[in-house]
Amino acid sequence: MNNHLAVRLATLALLAAVVAGCALVPDAKIPKEWEPLLEEIRAFERRIGFQGSEAFIEFSEEDGGYPFCGQVSRLHLPYSYEDPAIRWLDVDTEQECRAVGEGTDVYFGTVEALGEVGAAVTSEMLGVPLHRFIYLVIHEDCHEQFAFPAGIEEALCNLIAYKGMAAFSAEKYGLLSRENIAIQRYASAETGRTRTVKALYEDLAGHYARYERKEISPDALLKERARILSRAERALKWKRGSLNNVGMANEMTYSRHYPLLESVFDALGRDLARTVAFFRRVDAIKPSPREVMKKHRIASDRGLNYVRAYEAAIVETIEQALAEAARR
Repeated sequence: MNNHLAVRLATLALLAAVVAGCALVPDAKIPKEWEPLLEEIRAFERRIGFQGSEAFIEFSEEDGGYPFCGQVSRLHLPYSYEDPAIRWLDVDTEQECRAVGEGTDVYFGTVEALGEVGAAVTSEMLGVPLHRFIYLVIHEDCHEQFAFPAGIEEALCNLIAYKGMAAFSAEKYGLLSRENIAIQRYASAETGRTRTVKALYEDLAGHYARYERKEISPDALLKERARILSRAERALKWKRGSLNNVGMANEMTYSRHYPLLESVFDALGRDLARTVAFFRRVDAIKPSPREVMKKHRIASDRGLNYVRAYEAAIVETIEQALAEAARR
């Protein structure tokens, strides 16, 4: 399976987790005539510096429900959804996904839309709550604006989506409207969720580090894992017994660098247009994958060492660019 498909399957898994949380937020439905709403969102995006998008322009009557399947050993906590330890499989059924031996975490589900270039709006997509629709459009359109590694870009596009949907909602619906209150509540809750994910993942990672140093047994590790995953399910609104290491790795992909990116947003006066322009600048001056590989003597761009090194190089570029902006 190619790397692009693996990334899209991983994205589906995380989006499905977000949908589960959305169900807890009361909200209005998408209007029957959805095209004017989409155009209003796109007009807002242009004002903050987005270029045009080729996604969600047309309607398709074909069924949505894109499946995803991820598998990983329970004795390994993946760094992110790009960790090659996760097997992302292109299968159609849960039975196929779960056809593995003991000791393997399996994560199977479906999601209503894929935000790729040329992707159409489906009936499933129009059946989600209003806040989910706005989030999905802004987040997926954001991916067409930048070329960062996934661990940076997923967090950045969540940041822009949460801050953007809050600003858009206040403009369109008014501060005291039911729609705006629900959207503001959702954006605020999801921002807080990223910090919860990061804390829980790091707690879990600490036990896996002890296991790798042979300080605890496999049984002791799995006992601690069960305790933390139970806490995480309650905190993150996952169904009881559904969260495992694949889910935690997906969640962390969107959360690891979110606090840093939000600090940039704050430093730029909480101005979305300045934030988009800033990250366009970072995108333009960031080191290339080849430069990162040469610097760290990494032979392949498919290993975890590369994923970590490339993300670290982008973080360093962000911090340098922010320092330069502050001096100006």
